[in-house]
Amino acid sequence: MPQFQEIQAILFDAVGTLIHPDPPAALVYAEVGRRHGSRRAVADIRQRFAAAFAREEAFDLAHGLRTSEEREVCRWRCIVRDVLDDVTDADACFEELYRHFSLPGAWRCEPEVAMVLETLDRRGYTLGLASNYDHRLRSVAAGLPALGPLRHLIISSEVGWRKPAPEFFATAATWLRLPLKDILIIGDDRVNDYDGGRAVGSQTVLLDPDGEEPDAVRIARLAELIDLFEGEDHDDFGGLP
Repeated sequence: MPQFQEIQAILFDAVGTLIHPDPPAALVYAEVGRRHGSRRAVADIRQRFAAAFAREEAFDLAHGLRTSEEREVCRWRCIVRDVLDDVTDADACFEELYRHFSLPGAWRCEPEVAMVLETLDRRGYTLGLASNYDHRLRSVAAGLPALGPLRHLIISSEVGWRKPAPEFFATAATWLRLPLKDILIIGDDRVNDYDGGRAVGSQTVLLDPDGEEPDAVRIARLAELIDLFEGEDHDDFGGLP
């Protein structure tokens, strides 16, 4: 079992770690697409989405991982355009999808999220989100009661850098007023969350349900975090309110 040293704050990735689209994104794209004239099947949409998302990731990496609200809108507009290339009104289709994923009802939390966050909060850790998303995450998080203990939302479009840019994590540390070594990063992405956090000196845990990364410090379920910190009590750390 890994030993963590002087952890005062725990930052969680959002999508894929704490929250998931519900219904899945491919089903939503298919339904909205049909209303705008698309005939793309769900399986086709799933493949096209993965390819379009990978292209936008490559674009951001080639441009130094800089981002903004404007860039994120452009990113998602490009993805929707490439996935649903047969709609009759591309702008209307994009606007409907963009709004959909800003709604708390479009997302679900993992069943154990509430228990894990409440337990860690009670033990005195400062908790937050550290996400490659945009301002919509604020309305989503505010509408999901299980995420209530997360006091800090660190969002790439607001920071100006996407994970795994060192500047993203440095900004998180500045906002939390903590050294990076005292922050634990937890996420499901090996490059963005685990390797990115380790590269700047943070402690990291990979959420890896299928055991695909045996060389990483990993958990299969979020509830395992409770065992990792069993017996710890950090109420006297003087963390942020």
